[in-house]
Amino acid sequence: MQTHTAKRVEIVIEAPLERRLTDALVKAGVTGFTILPVLGGSGRSGQWSREGQIGRASGMVAVICLIRPERLDDLLASAFEVVERHIGVVSITDCKVLRAERF
Repeated sequence: MQTHTAKRVEIVIEAPLERRLTDALVKAGVTGFTILPVLGGSGRSGQWSREGQIGRASGMVAVICLIRPERLDDLLASAFEVVERHIGVVSITDCKVLRAERF
C-alpha cells in the first residue's frame, strides 16, 4: 500500500485556550485536528493530575493534527502566537499517512 510523508504536530496546552488555538490552526489553513483530554503528567513544575478537579479551568488538552510538510511553517507560526505566553508543549514528528488527499 502506498504511503505519503506527513508531519504530526501535537500541542499540549491549557484547556481554556483550546478554542484560541484551534481558531489559529483553522486560520493557518489546517483542515483537521483531534482534541484529547490530558489526564495528568509531569513537567518543570512537578507532577499534576486532573483528579479532583471540578471544571476544566486548570486542565490540559492535546491538539493533534497531521499535515503536509510544506504547511508546517504556517501552522507553527499561528500556533506559537497562542502558545508562547502560556503553558504548552509543541512536538513535531515525521510520519506516513494513507489517503494523502485528506491532508
